[in-house]
Formats: sequence, structure tokens, C-alpha cells
Amino acid sequence: MADTNMTSGSGFMDGMRRFFDGDIWYSFTRSPVTMVAAAITFLYFFMAAFGPLVAPHDPFDLASITLLDASLPPAWMEYGDPRFLLGTDIQGRDVLSAIIYGSRVSLLIGFASVILSLILGVGLGLISGFVGGAIDAFIMRVAEIQLSFPSILIALLINGVLRGVIELQNQADLAYAVLILSIGLSNWVQYARTVRGSTMVERNKEYVQAAHVIGIRPVLIMWRHILPNVLGPVLVIATIQLALAIIAEATLSFLGVGLPPTEPSLGTLIRVGNDYLFSGEWWITIFPGAALAILVLAVNLLGDWLRDALNPKLR
Repeated sequence: MADTNMTSGSGFMDGMRRFFDGDIWYSFTRSPVTMVAAAITFLYFFMAAFGPLVAPHDPFDLASITLLDASLPPAWMEYGDPRFLLGTDIQGRDVLSAIIYGSRVSLLIGFASVILSLILGVGLGLISGFVGGAIDAFIMRVAEIQLSFPSILIALLINGVLRGVIELQNQADLAYAVLILSIGLSNWVQYARTVRGSTMVERNKEYVQAAHVIGIRPVLIMWRHILPNVLGPVLVIATIQLALAIIAEATLSFLGVGLPPTEPSLGTLIRVGNDYLFSGEWWITIFPGAALAILVLAVNLLGDWLRDALNPKLR
């Protein structure tokens, strides 16, 4: 047993050593922009994971909120309060704390919708590329029809249909699920088309033909042999789609068809603050908007770097 533990520990250390000596880590350490983007993204994820611990206040604790603190400007401005670094909204909630809690919601919905679209798109892409024929034609025609419309319109359509099916009193409780389904079902096409193309190349290679000869079932061939070889581009797409999913969630919430005000995301905070933008209380919407822009930019920069790092032609 001790020898087994030592062997597994040695294998892990060897893997880590190969990673730090590899091309991906070398590319990462030679790109200051990517390192800054990674640090910003890590900060957002840290705040999302430990929001209640790092937030100065709980913006949803009614016992600690008072209207006497409403519409206070940022702390460095005249009449600002040091307790509220980025000011307060019209209800007296700390804007910085609301941004931290809102980032948690935006990242949660973004991640869940990306996972949904990834599973759906990769599965349909594998089936389409491996089976071919009428099934391939049907899946690709559906994908082409969906590509002819902007993804946000598809998300709005799915959102409206789901809200029409769900009873009114249950819509607030199912708002997360509705948003995740709306965004996830509107973004599967990119995964499916990419995986289909890679699968059509892989299915004609010798190792797949050998698997057919020895009697391995097609489902196992797709799962064990083809899928690991087509995941590289999928990881790049997923990174970029995370930023797009966060923007889609913010757009839906800004349009009033996202989360209710009691569960604010960054989009909801921007929508609420937009009503008071021209009355001089600009910080209520500007700071959440800046937080959203910085998060999306950092994730996009990481996605661009990952695309170049995984492309052997650019090494």
C-alpha cells in the first residue's frame, strides 16, 4: 500500500513538473496581459466563492439596511461615507457588496449555461459527425436555422416560452433554471459544428477502424476514442462562451426578463441603477457596468490566449 501511494505521488509530481516545463505554461508566463487577465479572473472567482466573507456588508439583510444611508456617493466624494467605498443605492445597500453578490449570480448562471450548451453541443456533434446520413443532415439544418438568428433573440424566445409554461407564482423560484436553459439552448451550435468537423476527421483514422474491427460498440468508440481527441477546440470555445453567457444573462436581466430584484445579478444592478443615471446618482449603474466589462474582458483575453496556446501551428 505504501509503495502504491509513493508511486501515485511520484506520478503526480512528474505530471506537475512536465506541465511547468511545457509549452502552455511557458506561453502563459511570457504574456503579461494573460497573467493580469488570469489574476483578475481569479479575483472574481474568489469573490464569488467567498462572497459573504469578503463583502463589507450583506446587501440583502434588511435588518442592517436603513434608508438614512440611501443614495450616498462614493467614499472619496463629498458627503461620502467611509463605510461604503462605492456608495449606496436608493435603498441604502452598499454598491460594492451588491457587485460582489451580483458577480456570484452572474458567474453561476454563466457556468451552468456553458456546461449545458457544451454537453448538448458535444453530444449532437459527435452523433452528427460519426453517424452521418439523415441524422447529420437534420442536426446541421437545425443548427443552421438557429445560426440565422442572433443568439440573444433565441434566448429571449426560449425565455418567453418557458415563462409562458410556468405558473406565475412559480416563476421567481425557477428564474435561475429558466435563464440557464434559455442561454444554454441558444449557444450549443458552436460546439456541435466544431465537434462534428473534428469527428468526421477522426472517424476515418486507423485507430477508429481498428476499434470497429475488434467489435467495440459505436457508442464506446465515440466516448473512449473520438471524444478525447476533439476536446481541445471545445475548451477554447467554452472559455469564450463563458464571457458571452455572462453578457447574455446581463442583457436579459437588463431587459427585465432575467432574475427578480431580490436576486440581483450584475445585469439587474445595471438596470436598477439606469433609472437614476441622469439624476446624478451615476455610481449605482456605472460601477456594476464597469465590473461586468472588466470580467468579460479578462475572460475573453484568457480565451484568446488559450486558443493560441493550444494551436500547434503557432508554437
